[in-house]
Amino acid sequence: MTPSDAPAIKPGGASPHAPYEDALAILIGTLLVSLGILIYAKVLLVTGGVTGMALLIAYVTPVGFWISLFVLNLPCYWFAWRWQGRSFLLRTMAAVGIECFVVHQGPAWIDIAWIDPLCAAVVGGALMGVGLMGLFRHNTSLGGIGALAFYLQERHGIRAGYVQMAFDGSIMLAATAVLPAQNMLLSIIGALVMNGVLVIYHRSDRYVGVT
Repeated sequence: MTPSDAPAIKPGGASPHAPYEDALAILIGTLLVSLGILIYAKVLLVTGGVTGMALLIAYVTPVGFWISLFVLNLPCYWFAWRWQGRSFLLRTMAAVGIECFVVHQGPAWIDIAWIDPLCAAVVGGALMGVGLMGLFRHNTSLGGIGALAFYLQERHGIRAGYVQMAFDGSIMLAATAVLPAQNMLLSIIGALVMNGVLVIYHRSDRYVGVT
């Protein structure tokens, strides 16, 4: 997709999304991802990309997740602007802002007393996968690796799920120094679920709607 604030219609006659559709998709997608993160944090699991790095920092330091996520994403905004344009950048900044706010306020809104770790890995991974898919389909990411994954799929046909999976593996490797083996295994299961959703369902040859 050529970076532009005025999106073009793809072959097949699909119309661009209306502004309210984009806004709702960004809100709902970010809420789903944020809920997945809250579930992961409850049982000390980790995911990939900038979000995974922010979780690791939150586990081993007094710095809150939302602060780490905000700071780590700052240099990624240049990449988003350079390759996807101003519209993509503004949407991504809005999504990251919502994510930071929801994850920060989450414990005051939702009290998760207990959840089976395997259930947390599968459900949390599925929530994040569906949330990311919704964001990608509305020309938005949550910064970091998401922006790169979106660019590679739209420009070079490399599925976003494969890109996410490669970077997730690197984060998982780093997390082995912090988390127990059981948590790492469950984190890998969660990553497979999340990226499996993207690989199977987020395909440019099937989805014809544009933003």
